[in-house]
Amino acid sequence: EVQLVESGGGSVQAGGSLRLSCAASEVSYCMGWFRQAPGKGREGVAAIYPGNGRSSLAAPVAGRFTVSQDNAKSTMYLQMNNLQPDDTAMYYCAARRSTGACTYASQMIFDYWGQGTQVTVSP
Repeated sequence: EVQLVESGGGSVQAGGSLRLSCAASEVSYCMGWFRQAPGKGREGVAAIYPGNGRSSLAAPVAGRFTVSQDNAKSTMYLQMNNLQPDDTAMYYCAARRSTGACTYASQMIFDYWGQGTQVTVSP
C-alpha cells in the first residue's frame, strides 16, 4: 500500500502563491493532483509520470500551476501561482501503481489517495 501525505495548504489572497507537497511512501508509476470545492465534485488538476517527468495540467490551471516530482524524496509538488477564489478547494494527491494511462481526467485509475490539504483564496 502506498501512503500519501499532503502539506502546504493555507489561506492566501487572490494573486498569491502556494506550493503543495505530496510525500509518498514509495515512487509510483503515475501521480496526480485533484481538488474538491465546497458543494462540487472532485476534479482533476494535474498528472505526472515520475519516471520521465512528463506532466499535464487541466485547462483551468494551465499557465498558473506547475506539477513536478522529486524522486529522491518520493515527493510530488504543485506550485500554484496567481491563485484565484475559484481555486479554493481541498487538494488531494493520488498514486497509480500499475502501468497504463496517466491522466488527471480519470480518478478511477488511481489506487491510493491522501487525506487532502485545504487551500483558501480570498478576493
